[in-house]
Amino acid sequence: MNQLLPFALFAFVASITPGPTNILVLSNSSRHGPMAAVPFILGASSAAATIMLLVGLGAGEWLLHHPQLQQLMSWLGLGWLLYLAWQIARAPAEPLIASENTHRPGALAGAGLQLVNPKTWMMAFAVVSVFTGADAQASRYLIHALVFFLIALPCLAAWAMLGMGAAKLLHSARRMRLFNWAMALLLVVSAVMSL
Repeated sequence: MNQLLPFALFAFVASITPGPTNILVLSNSSRHGPMAAVPFILGASSAAATIMLLVGLGAGEWLLHHPQLQQLMSWLGLGWLLYLAWQIARAPAEPLIASENTHRPGALAGAGLQLVNPKTWMMAFAVVSVFTGADAQASRYLIHALVFFLIALPCLAAWAMLGMGAAKLLHSARRMRLFNWAMALLLVVSAVMSL
């Protein structure tokens, strides 16, 4: 328990600081409203907590012995994030009006992002090496994963609310185009910095 508070602080910082997941939550929420971001947030938070648990239970050790696979995952992740940035940059520069016909990333997209997000994997390795230790039992990894999940939810929700606030400013095509390009640039920067 004496390490739970430092871990909670770590989980907060890891969840609230800008990264690919946060940028996509912000962008999704600004386009479709904060409720449309909820499935993405649930998927991303669940997957990140699951990755943390799996790394603790041995997947991390296995990945450390396969550096080529780690490298491949990093490059695939970077490629996918750059593709998403390109999609955001070329999104229609129309004032925001929610439409049922536009694509809204859901829970699977949020979960899938975590599989290729270098920030998530580095965070999981840090948790296992710093906060749990090599001799930890499965229950300790489970507690850390649950605490991370519970902290990530409100952090990502804060980014969704920020997106809702941004939507109020995006009432012209020019502002929307600038916003799209800013989100795309932030996604590229966060993806590159995660490597």
